[in-house]
Amino acid sequence: MTTPRVLMLPKWYPHRYDDQDGDFVARHVAAIATHAHTAVVFATVARGPLPHLVVCEADVAAPTPIWRYYYRAQPTGFRFVDKVLKLLLYYWCVGCGYRKAVQYWGRQRPQLVHVHVLLRTGLFAWWLRVRYGIPYLITEHWTLYLPAKAARIGVLRKCLTRRVVARATALHTVSENLRQAMQTLGIGNSHVVVIPNVVDTQLFRPSPTPYPPQPARRLLHVAAFNESAKNLTGLLRVMARLKELRPEITLRVAGYGPDETHVLHAAQQLGLLNDTVQFIGKLPSKAIAHEMQQADCLVLFSNYENLPCVLIEAQASGLPAVATQVGGVPELLPADGRFGLLVPPGDEAALADTLLSALNNPTQFSRGLMRARAEALFSYAAVGQQFALLYRAILRA
Repeated sequence: MTTPRVLMLPKWYPHRYDDQDGDFVARHVAAIATHAHTAVVFATVARGPLPHLVVCEADVAAPTPIWRYYYRAQPTGFRFVDKVLKLLLYYWCVGCGYRKAVQYWGRQRPQLVHVHVLLRTGLFAWWLRVRYGIPYLITEHWTLYLPAKAARIGVLRKCLTRRVVARATALHTVSENLRQAMQTLGIGNSHVVVIPNVVDTQLFRPSPTPYPPQPARRLLHVAAFNESAKNLTGLLRVMARLKELRPEITLRVAGYGPDETHVLHAAQQLGLLNDTVQFIGKLPSKAIAHEMQQADCLVLFSNYENLPCVLIEAQASGLPAVATQVGGVPELLPADGRFGLLVPPGDEAALADTLLSALNNPTQFSRGLMRARAEALFSYAAVGQQFALLYRAILRA
């Protein structure tokens, strides 16, 4: 079978305003690119002034050519008009990008369109199928479909999502939990597969120089500052409790997001800043990998999750985790406790006790098995091979 041409249509992708937005999608694309001729078309609202209504940034020298389109957030200044106009601008942009990709491939159309996160992307892929007969595959990451957020899905959106997913050649979710959540909402396909997120196992790896024996005390939290999802203030209250029991325990918090000011204020009110909790801001992947090599345990106290990439990165680093039993987290942390420990969401007393157990008994975790599992299931090679098999099945059908 010849190497297929695959057009990637992501809802989220790293861009000029945030180089980490949708980086998990970019890793999927990189894993797939070893098995397919890929091209990415991405369009989003600009977060700053633009010299024109629409601006295109093309990178055709990259291993996977990328066309990024930005359009103005307020083209006219009239809210309702702008809402409609931005929808039209989105489809105009991805249409332009599609034609650019076809030209790049020598005026050959893609053999498959791979949508990453619905819904606008999927509607465009559906139109390409109707117009040119190009099959499309949907990859879904979004926590929108989980029970904690599903009530926010409007009737029209739910109806369109069901139709777009049903007409896809296949549906791929990154966790079994997300697959079940979508199925509960009546969003399904006759061909559904679960393929996990990707970790760079060359970057995220155990420390080459083990630290001398000492009591475990270094906690690490890596996540967006999204209070409704990550419950970072709950984690801070737990740290205040641990400070009284074991004042040497520290927590380093890496991340950024809309609730950062609120979280910093909570830490200050609890008297945790500097000595117990250090906020280290937005870090590139290389710095996160280094933090994981320095830490004794990763902690996530989320109210809901899908399949957190940070837990996969921790496993590749041989770093045990304590996390809430939500979403796809139990798929990463089995009940036998070899890779980490689970606590009920929102249970601050249980989190405090479990963190003490993890720090007091670090030998209960199998760091070597964590690393081996990450390489076998979540590496670029492993995930790329799973997508290659999926593509082969789709295109043969």
